[in-house]
Amino acid sequence: MMAEIKAAQVMELRKKTGVGIMDAKKALVESNGDVAQAIDALREKGMAKAAKKSDRIAAEGLAGIAIDGNTAAIVEVNSETDFVASNDQFKALLKDIAETIAKNKPADMAAAEALPMGEGTIGSAVINLTAVIGEKISFRRFELVEKNDGDHFGAYLHNGGQIASLVTLEGADDETAHDVAMHVSAVNPQYVSREDVPAETLAHEREVLTEETKNEGKPENIIPKIVEGRVNKFLSEISLNDQAFIKDSDQTVAQFVASKNGSVKGFVRFTVGEGIEKKENNFVDEVMGQIK
Repeated sequence: MMAEIKAAQVMELRKKTGVGIMDAKKALVESNGDVAQAIDALREKGMAKAAKKSDRIAAEGLAGIAIDGNTAAIVEVNSETDFVASNDQFKALLKDIAETIAKNKPADMAAAEALPMGEGTIGSAVINLTAVIGEKISFRRFELVEKNDGDHFGAYLHNGGQIASLVTLEGADDETAHDVAMHVSAVNPQYVSREDVPAETLAHEREVLTEETKNEGKPENIIPKIVEGRVNKFLSEISLNDQAFIKDSDQTVAQFVASKNGSVKGFVRFTVGEGIEKKENNFVDEVMGQIK
């Protein structure tokens, strides 16, 4: 039986690939409503502009970072409007939460919300600010990172905390770590090195690139070579060490850090609102506009 294609699925596919409504609908019908499969099919046909996972930010709010000795905390606190996110009380709450978490190292969200802070707990502070401002405030997530004595943390907040990046370097220095964190905020790598890319991700990408190359009508005997070149390009785009360093594109991030006697240990990058879907109300209007 054919799956029913919902308007929301068409919108999601359009958002991720940039194709038109009819092409998105057709790809979904052919893939029986499987969005991932439809993205692959559109890429193979050379129609998808970019299959980005979270390019549209849904919720408002800020992410922040606090460092306490060898522990760093990266946190996200959400609000309903960006007006509230720029409020000083909201920024103070974010700072207090990040510092309290870095200091106390809670195991999970429940433990974090129960931590004493100010006159109550993190949980009660969030509820209190919601009552004061009259808009829902929510403490969404946090991650803790530990480092060794010889390591360096680098923190970078883009747009005051729309994107927060925390980098750990083995060796090197604070300035180098800060520069790499700035690069992570700007370029959005998915892995530290190409060795970290899961085998199935690589196999899947090779498959899609092979089909795409065949469909371009390239001679059979040179297809493997072209595909390997494209796989290499794919790896250099998603792994931090292989990316061209944003402040000096003549060297990779790994080469830049090595020149400062260090190496990248890890990174965490929060984009505010990623993965939170906003309600889409304009789909019917958009379709009607195309029919007129």
